[in-house]
Amino acid sequence: MSYVNNLRMFVRVLELGSMSAAARDQRTSPAVASARVAEMEKHLGIRLFNRTTRRLQPTENGRLFYEGARKVLEAIDDAEAAVMASTLNLRGSIFVAAPLGIGRRFIAPHVPPFKDDYPQIDVRLRLSDRKIDVVGEGLDMAFHMGTLEDSTLKLRMVADCPRVLCAAPAYIDRRGDPADGEALVRDRHDCLNLRFPGALEFQWTLVTGEGPRKFEVNGPFETDDGDVLTTWALDGRGIILKPIFEIADHLKSGALVPVARATPPLPVQLSCLTQHRRLRDPKIRTFTDFIIARCRSDLAKTGEGLPPEFGAALI
Repeated sequence: MSYVNNLRMFVRVLELGSMSAAARDQRTSPAVASARVAEMEKHLGIRLFNRTTRRLQPTENGRLFYEGARKVLEAIDDAEAAVMASTLNLRGSIFVAAPLGIGRRFIAPHVPPFKDDYPQIDVRLRLSDRKIDVVGEGLDMAFHMGTLEDSTLKLRMVADCPRVLCAAPAYIDRRGDPADGEALVRDRHDCLNLRFPGALEFQWTLVTGEGPRKFEVNGPFETDDGDVLTTWALDGRGIILKPIFEIADHLKSGALVPVARATPPLPVQLSCLTQHRRLRDPKIRTFTDFIIARCRSDLAKTGEGLPPEFGAALI
């Protein structure tokens, strides 16, 4: 398998643009990555990369070899998947990413039961609210909240998640209850925002009588952790825009109260993204089916005990 490992390393170095990134992707050291590429170049008798101090640039021969190498690796992956499917001998590692809120509530709790059912499959779960590069980071799949830009990835819809604008009673007592998005902006309400490098949503899209409209909102705090936003809102620091599933318990208890009801936010789509070729891997399909079924069930249960307009939206 050493030649195949060298081939995989070469492909990932070219795709990611550096030895260190490819080494992280393949769970090894930069020294090992460099040695594998050097061994491949020695075997072929050609230079695959032009090395500079800042980046590796593939040579013309390197680009040509990449196209063939990628097809060879896909063929090997397909052959291994076919054997596993025919023998039901599911094994290997699955690399999964998810937003913090979704991952903590609906993905992570079901990983141990999945492992119990499929003991030879290891799940590597990464949780982050930042933008994820599924291909560049070598992920098998990623759960995604929001509208997907043009992509070569396969999208599987999980659920439409209703959202709500809300604040603590202490904030409403101090600043008032804005009736709609116009009041949010006009009265300069403290709006707590989720911001991180590469974030695209710097406005809140709310449903008005004329249809969806974007409102530019501002506030004293922002963070890249959605749970921190909830904590600030509970402390009376401002208004948050949240999927109902993240704050259902606080809505039930009255710790958070809906505001700007005349212009509710649009629902946010929860989907699962997968590289097309990896869908042929039976362990990926098995894990995806397992998690999505339980995620949908958990989302439905979140609405239990909420006022009808909220509970019904989650089912």
